[in-house]
Amino acid sequence: MKKRPIGLLVAAALCVCPAAALAQTADEPEAAADGEEVAGDEVPDGEIPDGEIPGEEDLGGTGLGDICQIDPEACPNLDFDKEAAKDLGEQIYAVQQLYALRVRRFEVQPYWATSLNDQFVNHPGPGLALNYYITNVLAVGANFNYYRPFNADSSFNAQVRRAARVGVPLTEYDWGAALNFTYVPAYGKFAGFGDFIFHYDAYVVGGVGAISTRPIPVIDPDNRTFDFEPKLAFNAGIGFRVFFTRWFAAILEVRDYIFSDRLENDDTAILNDPVAVQDKDRWFGDNSLTNAVQAQVGIAIFLPFSFEYRLPK
Repeated sequence: MKKRPIGLLVAAALCVCPAAALAQTADEPEAAADGEEVAGDEVPDGEIPDGEIPGEEDLGGTGLGDICQIDPEACPNLDFDKEAAKDLGEQIYAVQQLYALRVRRFEVQPYWATSLNDQFVNHPGPGLALNYYITNVLAVGANFNYYRPFNADSSFNAQVRRAARVGVPLTEYDWGAALNFTYVPAYGKFAGFGDFIFHYDAYVVGGVGAISTRPIPVIDPDNRTFDFEPKLAFNAGIGFRVFFTRWFAAILEVRDYIFSDRLENDDTAILNDPVAVQDKDRWFGDNSLTNAVQAQVGIAIFLPFSFEYRLPK
């Protein structure tokens, strides 16, 4: 009878001990399976505690800025004050508008012309062109060439006549005039002479007019004299213009003047006929389609000198 109360007390003690172990607070360390204690702030593997940066302890505790301590080559040591004081020597030119507007402006072109494709006689001379730009790329105008005092029979032609006893029909020019259209399809700029920027444009020109010519007497110069006669002439060419200011430029132009020219009759048989020698109608030979290609070098002056940009609102 006395052993029963003792057994009940032992069973009650065994039930109370596990309940006490389960009732410990979260702040108290738990006993590991092998009897070792685990720190209360330790977290399971793979999870990052709140407010911490991965690898912060490895970088010295100051964040990612100390990456240079790990790899010094990744962070070159620069003196930013010295770097800022260096002269970079960089030049940037921004051209946001056209350098020279041509619309509603007059262009005056004095120039000097010289022949390019006639090896027997040269036709140099001064010229003057006047253009008015209806738009920024399209102009109407006129030009005038004066040749008479400057015609020159080449020494090559004289040598041919002397050596081969062959007369080459030649012509000399008096004047030429034409009405023209000019179109500017391209323009831009390039650098030269250090920091100076040249602005340029390229244009095509064409028109119709007249040119006054006459044959140079070669077959029978003692008896034949010719008068200047105007002929219908067409012209076409290309030009290049380089601006030095907004109103002053240099020009280089190559233009072909196309016309039907009357040449001297090179049939020497008529020289034996006294009547034919005096017949002026027989002094002329066949008409010849002539391409008088000439280079024109001069300047361009735009009037008025100044202009005003009208920018879109």
